[in-house]
Amino acid sequence: MQRRISKKVVVSLCAGILLAVLYAIIFSFSAQNAEQSGSLSRTFSEKCVGMFRSVSGRQWGHALIVQLAEAIEHPIRKLAHFSEYALMGILVYVLWSQWMKRGRRLYFLTIVWVALSAAADEIHQLFVPGRYCSFRDVCIDTCGGVFGMLFCVLAAKLFSGKKLRKQRKTALPK
Repeated sequence: MQRRISKKVVVSLCAGILLAVLYAIIFSFSAQNAEQSGSLSRTFSEKCVGMFRSVSGRQWGHALIVQLAEAIEHPIRKLAHFSEYALMGILVYVLWSQWMKRGRRLYFLTIVWVALSAAADEIHQLFVPGRYCSFRDVCIDTCGGVFGMLFCVLAAKLFSGKKLRKQRKTALPK
């Protein structure tokens, strides 16, 4: 019994620390003014296009790279939102699943936690020069959190199914 509690505490501490680091990262991105945030997105988009160009072996000029980077910048920003909150959904689910029975209540609380975090982040952006609050981003973030949570649920079901099959196999008389 004591070993099981220790494992819960260790998993909870690890998930909690990673969640705190994730919140700090999200907050730091949200605290960037519009110019800083846009510059970071453009630079990242240009690097992605540059890597694609290198892998494909195509010879594109700087103007085309910039044009393609502008075309993918918005989807990349939204994918970043989705990914950050997918990770949050995973961490929140892992943290709370140590102490709560798996089921609808855990799923609901995880989704609400992620949605409130996304809303708080967007409200925070209202106070940053050139930034604004976007309900669409809250929805994208929440969908990311749901995706992360569902990933955990599926992984747990697959793992428990393998474990159950293994137990049945060893329990069969030979």
